[in-house]
Amino acid sequence: MASADAGSGRPGSYGHESYDDDIPRRLGTARAAGDRIFRYQLTTAGAAVLAIMAAVGLFLLLRAAQALRATGFSFLTTAQWQPDVHHFGIAAVLTGTLLIAGVAVVISLPLALGTALFISDVAPRRLRRTLIAMVDLMAAVPSVVYGLWGLFFLQKNVIGLSRWLSDWFGWIPFLKVDGAQPGDPLASASVYTASSFVAGIVVALMVAPIQCSVMREVFSQAPAGEREGAYALGATRWGMIRAVVLPYGKGGVIGGTMLGLGRALGETIAVYLIISPVFTIQPHILQTGSNSVSSLIALHYGDASDFGMSALMAAGLALFLLTLAVNFTASTIVARSRSGAQSEA
Repeated sequence: MASADAGSGRPGSYGHESYDDDIPRRLGTARAAGDRIFRYQLTTAGAAVLAIMAAVGLFLLLRAAQALRATGFSFLTTAQWQPDVHHFGIAAVLTGTLLIAGVAVVISLPLALGTALFISDVAPRRLRRTLIAMVDLMAAVPSVVYGLWGLFFLQKNVIGLSRWLSDWFGWIPFLKVDGAQPGDPLASASVYTASSFVAGIVVALMVAPIQCSVMREVFSQAPAGEREGAYALGATRWGMIRAVVLPYGKGGVIGGTMLGLGRALGETIAVYLIISPVFTIQPHILQTGSNSVSSLIALHYGDASDFGMSALMAAGLALFLLTLAVNFTASTIVARSRSGAQSEA
């Protein structure tokens, strides 16, 4: 019995030893010097990025304080831009900015989504690297090149599409064109030039590579087992994409689209070269005349007075906050889509 009790492992069953007196050891990991240096570098880099963003926001706020004190809340509701007589606001340019960015996203979303799906699930392996390089190369083209292409080539070739949309869908408020003559092929085409629609197409081609890169990366992380399981159940390629890849990459699609929207909101040179600046709230995207916050700053920066410069800084602050909010939301959505995302297969 004594030997049985000694081997039973019960507390106090052998000698004076007891498991109740055991003290658990504290486990820890000792970081090597290289790991600590790397950790400090990453922390410093992250803090530096946040500090720079905060410094930019603080700089804009301090420079814009004079104009904001003079206008108050009317800065967001006034369409005219006459800072020298203290009558200015961003209602018109902010409307134009949102319209151009909206057109860009509507056009770029299906283009980027289709390209990302083709590269990740349809294109042969040997062709994928070439397509990825071409998409990345589009993102590296300077915006002024896109602007010149849109001004001298795209604009005259898209007038027919603008006229068709206006003739058949002009009953939709934002597709209406004042001064258009439906059914008259000899009518002047000047009412369709330098519009938000043309600028939006150019900006769409600029933001599509960014959207495509985000979507392609998320689509490529779809579980291989679920892909093969869909094929084993008899699904076609499109059936597998619809049941596995798209549900898994839904967050990437939303995040990539919003990242493209953030880029479209701040585009300057391409929009500045194409649009005809107006300072009225103009909701018709096919009609000549539009504006944006970034184009406003580029247009008046060189000849602005001290107070006018403060007004431009206030416009820049509004655009900075809007773009920051959009990009932060998009980054959050993309980060969630990369961690533990699941499909519906």
